[in-house]
Amino acid sequence: MNLHGKRALITGGTKGIGAAIAVDLARQGASRVINGRHHDQDAAATRRAVEREGRTCALIVADVAREGEAARVVQEAASSLGGIDVLVHSAGGPSWGTIDECLPEQWRATIAVHVDAAYFLCRAALPIMRPNRNGAIILISSAAGIRGVPGAIAYATVKGAIPQFTRSLARDVADDNIRVNCVAPGVIRTRFHEKMTPEAKAHNLAGRIPLHREGTPQDIAEAVRLLVQGQRAL
Repeated sequence: MNLHGKRALITGGTKGIGAAIAVDLARQGASRVINGRHHDQDAAATRRAVEREGRTCALIVADVAREGEAARVVQEAASSLGGIDVLVHSAGGPSWGTIDECLPEQWRATIAVHVDAAYFLCRAALPIMRPNRNGAIILISSAAGIRGVPGAIAYATVKGAIPQFTRSLARDVADDNIRVNCVAPGVIRTRFHEKMTPEAKAHNLAGRIPLHREGTPQDIAEAVRLLVQGQRAL
């Protein structure tokens, strides 16, 4: 299904999974705004990749963990695009440590960028999306939110919260014909896993991943595309 004319905002869209989603949606014809915390080489590379697909790409630099910044991103994106049909919240990052190692400030920061940001972004975007009577919100969770993960208590906790936020929001906005879904990737080869030891990688490939290969950001982008199009990801 072609997404020509659809208007998408992707947070965390300057690198990794978010960047792959931005490029893939551009390839399907969607107009998009990407958000990141820095106007850096990654952001420039993603914009060039989108432009190679024949689409323009606006960048809004902001920290969506902050309520005012999240609201600003949504408003500027809507102004740039003429509205919002698709919201993808992919901003986030690793947060390592056991409960003894994870200090309160790290705990709160992890909740802020993953869970608070989802709340702030959706509250700001829904009044813009509802009049269209059609839309999609995609949130990025993780397999870490499904099973216990040693040494990552904050990350596993927030990624476990995202599916329940998704379920509840989906029920609240279903009558507005807005679909809300989340994708929970497993081991995806991005900078998130750059510190993984060769032993840990070999263990994952041999015993934890049935296909014996790591996933790629493009794999996740294709799943997101199906959900944006209103199809069931298989």
